[in-house]
Amino acid sequence: MFRTSDIRVWLVEDNRSYRKAVSRYLGRAPGMICDCQCRSVEELIVALERENPPDVILLDVQLPGNDGISSLPIIESLAPSSKVMVLTAFDDSEKIYNAICAGASGYLLKSAGTGEIVHAINEVLNGGHPMTPSLAVRVLKQFSDLLSPSKLPADYKLTDREIETLRLLADGLIKKEIADHLNISLHTVDSHIKSIYRKLQVNTNTAAVAKAIREDIV
Repeated sequence: MFRTSDIRVWLVEDNRSYRKAVSRYLGRAPGMICDCQCRSVEELIVALERENPPDVILLDVQLPGNDGISSLPIIESLAPSSKVMVLTAFDDSEKIYNAICAGASGYLLKSAGTGEIVHAINEVLNGGHPMTPSLAVRVLKQFSDLLSPSKLPADYKLTDREIETLRLLADGLIKKEIADHLNISLHTVDSHIKSIYRKLQVNTNTAAVAKAIREDIV
């Protein structure tokens, strides 16, 4: 992705030492700045109401005041163009599932190295949905356990090309790679993905793939 300005990242983290360490590293990463650090969701909301939203928000789960996951809808309403990635120490399945359902664009553990965080930021801005690898299988199982097939419509009326697109998303390809693989334009890939979201009633790639795997669509 070609950019003419630095990637702006905001960090919402109540642990002072970790907040300072991550923000310092991001500030030194080429083409990236961390120009706002908040200790709570409430501080983030105030900042979003005063300033232009960043490209990416790194959000902890357990915070003083409102927790990160339940605050995702209001953050999205204030910063619809921002990608929100959860960055937390919590790796339990329910929190991962709830974060994805609430619209998180990625889920990273704090055990990830700072280099991995920078890589994930670039990945999410290129259409990916980064997740700490050890969590990927668990989140798919959580979708399977918590959603009952009997409560879902059996036929989503996906076209053959939409199913192909879903398979490639499940393989971890980003939009540009899907376009190259299927020999179609990036605009057409976007149209397929929007249609998939609408038909499956989801709003992220990860949720679409999880539902497709659980329903044996791919």
